[in-house]
Amino acid sequence: MTETTPAACVIGYPAKHSRSPKLHGYWLNKYGIKGDYRIEEVSPDDFAGFVGDLAGYGYVGANVTMPHKDAALELSEPDARARAVGAANTLWLEDGKLKSTNTDVEGFIGSLDAAARGWETRINSAVVLGAGGAGRAVVYGLLERGVQTVHVANRTHEKAVALRERFGDAVQPAHWDDVPDLLAGAALLANSTSLGMAGQPPLEIDIGPMAADGIVADIVYVPLKTPLLAAAEARGMSIANGLDMLLHQAVTGFEHWFGTRPAVTREQYELLAADIA
Repeated sequence: MTETTPAACVIGYPAKHSRSPKLHGYWLNKYGIKGDYRIEEVSPDDFAGFVGDLAGYGYVGANVTMPHKDAALELSEPDARARAVGAANTLWLEDGKLKSTNTDVEGFIGSLDAAARGWETRINSAVVLGAGGAGRAVVYGLLERGVQTVHVANRTHEKAVALRERFGDAVQPAHWDDVPDLLAGAALLANSTSLGMAGQPPLEIDIGPMAADGIVADIVYVPLKTPLLAAAEARGMSIANGLDMLLHQAVTGFEHWFGTRPAVTREQYELLAADIA
């Protein structure tokens, strides 16, 4: 890296599977920016030392993925959104200080906007599956956009309760066995778990009771169209997939690192979709 060639990276463990280099490479090429984006596979034991000397490793910032998002929050100066969610996934250096935010929020909301623009004007409640880091980002984004009630179902009920404690009474914790009842007439369902991902157990739920004009979102992007999304599409429902979330969550980081706010394009989506396929 030189002063005129900034570089960023994705830090994870594992990380070799990441599509982020192709994603950011598309924007670097599109906007004619002399920059670089790489993969750094860093173990939890080495993470603090790595981000503590990010510039020394040649980087102006980084994306952070599993299992480092909680540590990234603690090791940086987070903005209000990252503090609210309790995790950080985007780092950048500003005046010598390591700053952070959580762009999973805007990534998820961006995927909903792409799937069903104006959705927030007709949806008062939602059902979210999962109460982990991704679930926190999804719930925060929904509340931020004005959804009045978010039912959170999780196999470990205490984690769902913790989201109510974090975000307030608009969050209604539920047991996993409550999902069939919650879906009766539901207008929005979001899966924030890894269920349905390639190599993971399937997500076995029946979306038949949902509203016919409902929206189903899934943060999983391998496969691109999970069985959950395929079932929703077969019913004529709007669907939002994990690839759209991945693309939209990357925008803010790119702007911090390379000085240009990029636009998510259909061409870029198809490029990443082909790579996943």
